[in-house]
Parts: sequence; structure tokens; C-alpha cells
Amino acid sequence: MYLADSRSTKAAVAPDTRPGRRPAAVPPTVLALGAVSLITDVSSEMVTAVLPLYVVAGLGLSPLGFGLLDGINNGVGALVRLAGGHLADGGGRRHKVVAGLGYGLSALCKPLLLLAHTLPVLSAVLAVDRTGKGLRTAPRDAMISLATQPEHRGRAFGVHRAMDTTGALLGPLVAFAVLRATVDGYDAVFAVSGCVAVLGVLVLVLFVPRRIAPAGAAALPEPARPALRDSLGLLRRPELRRLTLCAALLGLTTVSDSFLYLLLQREADLPADLFPLLPLGTAAVFLLLAVPLGALADRISRRRLFLAGHGVLLLGYGLVLSPWHGVPAVVAVLALHGTFYAATDGVLAAATAGAVPAQHQGAGQALVGTGQALARFACSLAFGAAWSLWGGRTALAVTAAALAISALVASFILRPADEMSPAEVSP
Repeated sequence: MYLADSRSTKAAVAPDTRPGRRPAAVPPTVLALGAVSLITDVSSEMVTAVLPLYVVAGLGLSPLGFGLLDGINNGVGALVRLAGGHLADGGGRRHKVVAGLGYGLSALCKPLLLLAHTLPVLSAVLAVDRTGKGLRTAPRDAMISLATQPEHRGRAFGVHRAMDTTGALLGPLVAFAVLRATVDGYDAVFAVSGCVAVLGVLVLVLFVPRRIAPAGAAALPEPARPALRDSLGLLRRPELRRLTLCAALLGLTTVSDSFLYLLLQREADLPADLFPLLPLGTAAVFLLLAVPLGALADRISRRRLFLAGHGVLLLGYGLVLSPWHGVPAVVAVLALHGTFYAATDGVLAAATAGAVPAQHQGAGQALVGTGQALARFACSLAFGAAWSLWGGRTALAVTAAALAISALVASFILRPADEMSPAEVSP
């Protein structure tokens, strides 16, 4: 059943370190995980592309109601991300199992959306889906960190995010095609999404090794499972504490993609059937820039690039608020939005990997990701309420001002621990 496992039952998978052999900057394990993420993101983005319009126009929910749903997308996963990272740590054997459970839960939820026609039911289904994402994210990033040489982690995460984003690029296209070709468009999107998600789980089972040894290190006996207090105690490490604090601070002022797309659709007065295409602009730029910016992060400061990405996002907010409207303005905003993700998503994971020891990679990734996700959950709730009270433009103006302040504070917090270049060696 487990093709990859049959090759890894006696020894952990590690790079070829024979004399004269140079370890690959992007190991096969990273490519396999990238393929899983690509397929899974096709499934997820099919739903994400139509969900805002489905709940606002189809189910008639207010912006505040949608803010609650969008908050669930970010917040519920955060509540289990710490558990996922902690359970996965310990010799690398449980990373694949925990990640597989997360991917499986998300695949199960896609067909359940066919039955979700009220806010409580839809909220419950999304909560389980986000639980799956919360379980799989930290183990997946830990496997990428362990399989890759420390000096190449920015590039490896960039390649993974590029493959992931290819799925994000294809998902809305598939959703658009399904909506145009079927009568019951939303139900058809949810059904096709479920089938694609199952394929992603199969690729994980068949092609991702079960155990991964730290890159550049000899295979060691499996250590004792870290205690929960050890995982939480990672916040005593100054570098990880600063990263977590800044990720949360900036997450509090990061408007969710769905709200940004709704604002763009209204400002540009785009037809409803074109709405699923908006994420394509973000995904296309993310795909183009993820690898080069990841490689750049390996040569310069990953933290500086992370902060610069939020500066680019601030420019995008300013463009939405400017008098310039129409298709060219929408394209420019989406380009800035994609650049923001390319400069922050994988780069933050690579910086986190260098701030924690190998046996705590899952927990370290989970701590930073949880702080960011909980902050974005709060931002979704607050932005939805502000939109209902003041309107979308005013809510975005307030958020943009808060982001500018947060970026200045974060630059001060991260400055004392600016990482070395070109490579960052894990403790």
C-alpha cells in the first residue's frame, strides 16, 4: 500500500552525501510534497474561488456573516495546528501520518458542502476542513525543512509554494469552467473538488517517504517523543519568539483574500461569473516569483524580505483606495497581492526552520503559523464588522493605516536578530 514506505522502513531518507556528490538544492521529497499540495490546492481553490459569492449572493449572508465564515477558515485550523506540530515531532516517523490525516479530513469535507445550505451547517463543514489544514501544515513544512540543506531552505520552500500556487492557479479555472458548463454550478464545483482532493491523498500515501532524516546529518536513533511543555517552551528561544510576535502582529492587519476580491469585484463592477478568475492574478504572480524570491531570501535576510512583502501589500491597499479604477487597476492590485505572498509565505517558514532544532521542526512551524492564523482570524471578524458598519472602503483604509504601524513595529522587533546571509544554520 505504501510504495514510499517500502523504501524507507530500514533507514530514514537522507540526501546522498557520498564524496563528489553535491546534495540537491530541492530534494525529491520536496517535489513529492509539492505535487500533493498542487493537487490539493486545485481542490481547495475551486471552493475558495466561489465561496464568497456563494454565501453572499447565493445564501444572502451579510459581510459580518461572511467575516465569521472567513474567520473560521483562518482560526479553527490554528487551534489544532499546535497539536498537529507536536504530534508529528519525534524522529520524523509521524510527520507523514499526521499530514495524511489532515489531507484526508479536508478531502472528506468537500462533498459535504453539497449539504451545507445554512450558516451553522456551512460553518461546521468549514471548521472540519480547516481542522484538516491545521493538522497537515506544520508536519508538511517540517518534512520540507528536514529534507533540505539549511542553506537551500528558502529555495526549497519557494519551489514548494510555486507548485502549491500552480494548483491555486488551476483551481479557479476549473471552477470557472464548471460554473459555465453546468446548471447546478456550485454543487458541481463541490463534487469535482472532492474527487480531486482524494487524488492528492493518494499521491501523499504513495510517493512521500514515511521517515525523513535531517539533511546533512547521519541517521540517528529515533529520539524520545518531545513533551508538550518542550514544544511550548520553544517560545523561550528569542529568534522564534520574535518571529511569532511579528507574524501575529502583521496578521492582525492582513485583510483576507476573499474580502479583497469582493472589494475589487465591486470597485471594478465585474460580472459575477468572472469573480472566480480574480485569484488567478494573485496565483500567477506568486507562481512566477516564489522561487526567485525564495532564492533571494537564502542570500539576504529572510526577515527583511518578509517585512518588505508587507510593504508591497500596503501598496496594494493604497491602490484599491485610490481614484484609479477599472481593469488595469485590478490587474495591478492582483500583481502586488501575488508579490506579497511570494515574499512572505515560504520565506517565513524558511526563517522559522532556522530558529528551532531539528527534533522540534513541527512544533516550531506550528507556533509561528498558529500566531499568524489566530491573528488573521481576528482580522476577518473585525474587518467584516467594520465593513457592515462603515462600508468596505473605510474598513480597508483603517486596516491599511494599522498595517503601516504594524510593519514599523515589526521592523524594530526583528532588527536585533537579523539573520546571517547567505545561509542560516539550524541550532
